[in-house]
Amino acid sequence: MKTKSITINKKARFEYSIEETYEVGIELKGTEVKSVRQVKINIKDGYARVENGEVFLHNVHISPYEKGNIYNVDPLRVRKLLLHKREIRKLIGYIQQKGYSLIPLSVYLKNGKVKILLGIAVGKKQYDKRQDMAKKDSQRRIAKELRDRQKNY
Repeated sequence: MKTKSITINKKARFEYSIEETYEVGIELKGTEVKSVRQVKINIKDGYARVENGEVFLHNVHISPYEKGNIYNVDPLRVRKLLLHKREIRKLIGYIQQKGYSLIPLSVYLKNGKVKILLGIAVGKKQYDKRQDMAKKDSQRRIAKELRDRQKNY
């Protein structure tokens, strides 16, 4: 299985705590696939919703393909995500609980097909974000100290 990472939503892991993740397919038009392969996709403000027993991806921008002319579609159109029914039922159960959201975490190619890592997320409070930043900062300092010690020996 060949996987190639296209884009990662770094903001999502900072703003939300991720409970569970799902690998989902996405329904794209031909020119959109070509744009995704050229890394012309922005998932930073994206989110997913369950509507009528189907999951749709909103607010994800895929730039029009330069050579696509009449076949290009709206860059911000709503796109259908491909999941099994049991997974959708599980997502509905999570979404009905207060505070849960469906957030795209990353987009990648797996065996030539575009896949999205969809996370069930809960928004973090301000103090949680500060704790994460402090933890990351301390880990960075420790790693720097270890590097400096190894240079001295």
